[in-house]
Amino acid sequence: MANLVVRNLDPRIVAALKQRAARHGRSAEAEHRTLLEAVLLRPRGRSFAEALAAIPEVGEDEDFERAEDTDCLPHVFD
Repeated sequence: MANLVVRNLDPRIVAALKQRAARHGRSAEAEHRTLLEAVLLRPRGRSFAEALAAIPEVGEDEDFERAEDTDCLPHVFD
């Protein structure tokens, strides 16, 4: 395993790391490792824009036009 030394950190970052570590019941060093792993190694989910872009082209808008159903119950909000 390699070692990592981070210098010149804002004291607020160190305090936030220690508070977060305490909330999770770990040392600041263990919390630092967990954060680095989460940010750098775990795959992130797709954004909404990426999910929309992945939808295949399957027809024209008119193909999906909503048709009014005349045989159903009266409209609730009319």
